[in-house]
Amino acid sequence: MSEKALRQQQLRRLLAERDLGSHAEVRAALAELGVDVHETTVSRDLDELGAVKLRAADGRLVYRLAVDPGPASARARLDDTLARFVTAVDASGNLAVLRTPPACAHPVASAIDLADLPDVLATVSGDDTVLVVAREDVGGRAVADALARRAGLLVR
Repeated sequence: MSEKALRQQQLRRLLAERDLGSHAEVRAALAELGVDVHETTVSRDLDELGAVKLRAADGRLVYRLAVDPGPASARARLDDTLARFVTAVDASGNLAVLRTPPACAHPVASAIDLADLPDVLATVSGDDTVLVVAREDVGGRAVADALARRAGLLVR
């Protein structure tokens, strides 16, 4: 993974976990992770990630990812996304395999990632398929069954 991709991945995580309202706050949070960047880099990264300023619960303006529904509604939106796009679910080992219509895999993977499900380690999306990596102690079948239920599909 490139330095930029790693930095932006860390920035996405920070924006999901913390209320950061200025470039200085973003730079300081990245510095805590050992990432030293200039303000122009922060500005460019925020722009490339689609970050916008929204009002937080305490009234402060903070950065959020435009596709990030916020922690309160991510899991509720997951159910809607799964129901709209997932056509079939299967499993193999520690993987759940979700099928979607063409060009619909990315929104499904993104919704799963944003929901931060405890049994899911990661997702990988193609054009019409999402691989969901389950924690080893849980297994792909259990995650596949849970996602199928959330999508309103019959569990195989």
